[in-house]
Amino acid sequence: MKLAVVGATGLVGSEILEVLDEHNFPFDELLLVASERSAGKQMTYKGKEYTIMGLKQAVSEKPDIAIFSAGGSTSLEWAPQFAAVGTIVIDNSSAWRMDPSKKLVVPEINAKDLRIDDRIIANPNCSTIQMVVALNLLKERYGIKRIVVSTYQSVTGTGKAAVDQMMAERAGEPAEMVYPHKIDLNVLPHIDVFQPNGYTKEEMKMINETKKIFGDDTIQVTSTTVRVPTMGGHSESVNVEFHQDFDLEEVKEILRKTPGVILQDDPANNIYPMPLTAHKKDEVFVGRLRRDESQPNTLNMWIVADNLRKGAATNAVQIAKYLVDHSMA
Repeated sequence: MKLAVVGATGLVGSEILEVLDEHNFPFDELLLVASERSAGKQMTYKGKEYTIMGLKQAVSEKPDIAIFSAGGSTSLEWAPQFAAVGTIVIDNSSAWRMDPSKKLVVPEINAKDLRIDDRIIANPNCSTIQMVVALNLLKERYGIKRIVVSTYQSVTGTGKAAVDQMMAERAGEPAEMVYPHKIDLNVLPHIDVFQPNGYTKEEMKMINETKKIFGDDTIQVTSTTVRVPTMGGHSESVNVEFHQDFDLEEVKEILRKTPGVILQDDPANNIYPMPLTAHKKDEVFVGRLRRDESQPNTLNMWIVADNLRKGAATNAVQIAKYLVDHSMA
């Protein structure tokens, strides 16, 4: 097993390397890949020195699997080149997610749809992943009619430069502006670029990806995505209308049995999901469960996950592990 991590020097790339170690992912050879300006530099991983290589050299090495976290333009240019030499690409960018010829995979939900000839596999948006993981078995039990989701997304979702901006602002130092406004002590209802319909690209990702992952275009989704000055994870307020009525205790029992979910729903003791406690965890945390008393068959939920983990690195490594376990790679 020859494994490549493309974008190894970035926030998500570093997290991928941590997750590979924690999950004891089986590889014989590891290629750490980054942009040409990083090629030739040294990087230590698990006590071993690696020389970072550029993308052209990495393609020539013909890795079995390449996990990409290097941005959409890089993926559009290089993922097909890796695929052409037989590599399976698992891509964290938005480049391939809505391509009808590519699978959009959350292992707990639809890894079973993967086939041996899938050479480019898309990793969904971080906010979408945690929501659909939490809703998966509830959808099977009650059917989903409509989802209204508002997100509270960590600056880590933008990358290291955004973290640097926030910390500089917090320290009262000059900051290189990644966002159009100050982020510390502020909230920005603006993630990615605005579209002609008034939604942002991030909001449309959640709408379209949810339908594709669940394989159900009848589910109505509306989204408002917001950047908040936190680190450690994304939070979501989710209002979901089911086709059938539900029993709240049964909902809790279903969530306890949902793969990848941890139920934290004890408000009397101030127990509910928070980014602070989700940090560096692979699971999706769900709480604040309550019936929407304004209309029937509708549930309110609070969902939190570490966006660099389940929202990116962990999901990608789980896909890779599925491929290995099912002899597809």
